[in-house]
Amino acid sequence: MSQANVVDTLNGNFKEVYADNIENLIPDGVKLYNEIAFVADSKQNGNLYHQPVILGLEHGVTYGGSDGNAFALNASISGVMKDAQVQGYEMVLRSTLSLAAASRSANSKAAFESATKYLVANMLRSISRRLEVQLLYGKRSIGKVSSVATNTITITDASWAPGIWSGAETMLVDFYDDLPSNSGAAQLLNAEIASVDFDSRTITLSSGGASVSADDYIFYKGAFGNEFDGIDHIIRNTGTLFNISASSYNLWQGSVLANGGTARDISFELITNAVTRLVEKGLADQDVVVLINPMQFDVLLAEQDAKRMFDGSYKETESKSGSKEIMFYSQNGAIRIMSSIYCKAGSAYVLCMDEFMRVGSSDITFKQPGFGGDFFRLLTDANGYELRAYTDQALFCSAPGRNAVIDDLSVTAAS
Repeated sequence: MSQANVVDTLNGNFKEVYADNIENLIPDGVKLYNEIAFVADSKQNGNLYHQPVILGLEHGVTYGGSDGNAFALNASISGVMKDAQVQGYEMVLRSTLSLAAASRSANSKAAFESATKYLVANMLRSISRRLEVQLLYGKRSIGKVSSVATNTITITDASWAPGIWSGAETMLVDFYDDLPSNSGAAQLLNAEIASVDFDSRTITLSSGGASVSADDYIFYKGAFGNEFDGIDHIIRNTGTLFNISASSYNLWQGSVLANGGTARDISFELITNAVTRLVEKGLADQDVVVLINPMQFDVLLAEQDAKRMFDGSYKETESKSGSKEIMFYSQNGAIRIMSSIYCKAGSAYVLCMDEFMRVGSSDITFKQPGFGGDFFRLLTDANGYELRAYTDQALFCSAPGRNAVIDDLSVTAAS
């Protein structure tokens, strides 16, 4: 069988087996990706997504009193409407399939699926995880250095998120002395991760640890300055974001609930206090999602169990407790609490999901722009074929003021 025929057959088999089923193969663990809808191309305008947003009320009000006179009217003072703009950011994952594996599976759709299902599943898991982390922490780093001992880097308790580091051996990371928002930030090191210790919250590098020090920031290789704005950055922003200045319009600035660096336990009271801040900025009759680290979720479960009252369904021979999500109600409506392994331990996020959308030219796909229906290409420097996963998108929030981050959370597990 010729190589050209193998490529054509591989592309045909891939289209039949996977092309219309990719969305169903995205893992459930990427909760933000699954919660936030992707905006179709038909709703986008050119290379930018434009969204008019209201940032101020009408103020041309006249009070006429009770005399019934033909009083003069004050001039109109128009409300403020601005054009928010956001552009997609590209991300590409390359994977290879050996020539032998491809050739032996090309003549049978079933054989092709058997040969590629683990590769495709792992590619989707890998790129969707990168996208999930970017949705949360784009432009904010994947961790902060606490201390360094030779090549072993301890990550601060507050910035540790287990999902970021699971399976991270051989991953390449960059270290910077500041965040991308500081134009003077300098790259300190590009290194490979040799091992990860979840108990001590450390990563060990293959080399170069001497270049790193406490308070430095860790990024995926090449991500610094090339990521879209994640939720953490959107809420904390005090400058210009999506072409609108948060310093000029308070509705464009999220709420950051800190405790002066003093650790405190997550609680239902803390969450409802955050919701109150959002209600003050216009959140009304809208449900919110609270995204927290698994350890913080355990704390809330313990608090919920401590307050639980048993009704007539109680059986002394059987006891059930716990839940995958926690739902309760406040002045806004429903508050749904979700655990995420990608959420850093020191913070929780109170999110009005109605205000978020993913925009860009392409959600996660295996189609190669410019190559029509081709999925595979023959490598020129190795005995195999290349398959790429691609996306061009960004996160947009139409009302940052209706979202909050709760900082300074205690990182000790529930007792």
